[in-house]
Amino acid sequence: MRSTYLWLSRLMALSVVIQAMTIVFAVSGLFHWIGSKGGTLDESVFKSWADTPPTFTGAIGHGIHLLAGERVIPVIALLLLIVAFFAKVPKGVAIAAVIFVLVLAQAWTGLEGQNMPYLGLWHGLGAFLIFGAAMAAAMMAKKSPSDAAA
Repeated sequence: MRSTYLWLSRLMALSVVIQAMTIVFAVSGLFHWIGSKGGTLDESVFKSWADTPPTFTGAIGHGIHLLAGERVIPVIALLLLIVAFFAKVPKGVAIAAVIFVLVLAQAWTGLEGQNMPYLGLWHGLGAFLIFGAAMAAAMMAKKSPSDAAA
């Protein structure tokens, strides 16, 4: 179980990196589409996004970011928390619980950001906090039980 905890924590950190990559790809593509291709981003684009998504380079990044943030990462966080109870990693349950709460807050700020733009500040910071906590979890799991006791 300790190795499962280790790999789930590493997967969490990697997921945060992928999230950052996909959203920057999407925003860069959006700016390129507007600035170089004459694209227009208005309410009609938002309303039709689900049925007819834009085709600019990077547009898929929005979908990947949303899917991973709403579904994949919360599942990883929940699995990590469950495994933590059996993995016997020092402070493993506490770190996994912190990650789980941070992920819930991250999902909420991501979904509510268009209604409250200042939540975007937390959303950016939250990514760093989740990444750091996931790396801390991985480091704790990687230590041998005798190292942790010392």
